[in-house]
Amino acid sequence: MAKILWIVLIVFLPFETVAQAKAVEADKPYSYEQLVQDLEKIQVRYKGQVEIKSIGTSHFGRQIWGVKLGHGKKNIVLIGSHHGREWLTSMVLMKMLESYADAYQEKKKFGAKSTNILNDVSIWFVPMLNPDGVAIQQNNIKSFPIEHQERLLFMNDQLDNFEGWKANGMGVDLNRQYPAGWGALDKEPSTPSNKFYKGKKPLESKEVIALTKFISEVNPSIAIAYHTAGREIFWNFKNGKYLKRDKTVAKKIAKLTGYKLAKPSKDSMGGGFTDWFITTYHRPAMTIEISYLVGEKNPPLSVFKAEWKRNRYVGLKLAKEAKKIPH
Repeated sequence: MAKILWIVLIVFLPFETVAQAKAVEADKPYSYEQLVQDLEKIQVRYKGQVEIKSIGTSHFGRQIWGVKLGHGKKNIVLIGSHHGREWLTSMVLMKMLESYADAYQEKKKFGAKSTNILNDVSIWFVPMLNPDGVAIQQNNIKSFPIEHQERLLFMNDQLDNFEGWKANGMGVDLNRQYPAGWGALDKEPSTPSNKFYKGKKPLESKEVIALTKFISEVNPSIAIAYHTAGREIFWNFKNGKYLKRDKTVAKKIAKLTGYKLAKPSKDSMGGGFTDWFITTYHRPAMTIEISYLVGEKNPPLSVFKAEWKRNRYVGLKLAKEAKKIPH
């Protein structure tokens, strides 16, 4: 298993350049480069409240950033962009991080909610697990080695429009890589592809190796994977004796967001992050699907405002719920 790189983010921007404007904007597709710029600004402005580290790298060397907000000994984890075309989830999580950090630093409420819970429960954000996939989906394939660009086109059915790309840079679907029902997943596609290829074995992709190692280190009480689309919350996978507890938490988030609470499926096959977390740690985990259904592409930027409004209190609510869960 690859060794996790713990690298403190180096800030290059002088304080004066970031002291006024918001860091996170929602006026263009959210790229890996934008993420790094925003994290630099947040590190400067909220250095007493946040800790920013690399938890590993993508296959092509992009850092996978983890950001801790708060001073609590307990943790929750919120993850965005398992899939390349789901960068809107990164934008939501970065907006959440900045908004909470500002209120926490100023010792004021965020909207109607207190941020005092962050003294007891910290929130770890992993806003972009799949930076290679995001770059490909945004048609930035020239950032990859020339010989690999040809492979990307082959995996994308020779289409030069990558808007439907879900996989990582090697054509593996990261949310079909976890050792929880992996063997029951469809074997097709049987080779690397723009979506659905589960890999030759679970825990094969560097991004998933990094995340599972990180999870074992921070030992979160609750874990959330943000996805698009469908405005639905999936929370159940062999929850066993914790079924009632986990459903109670999920119902609270469904009420908060206005999203549909998915009904447990007897024939669900697993392979996803939350399936693995639930069966490994026996604690609540949810897949939260933001945006209305949009087909095989990213949701439009126009939906961000509505989705942010629905999700703006989710992190603080989950932190409060986590405080109740014994380890």
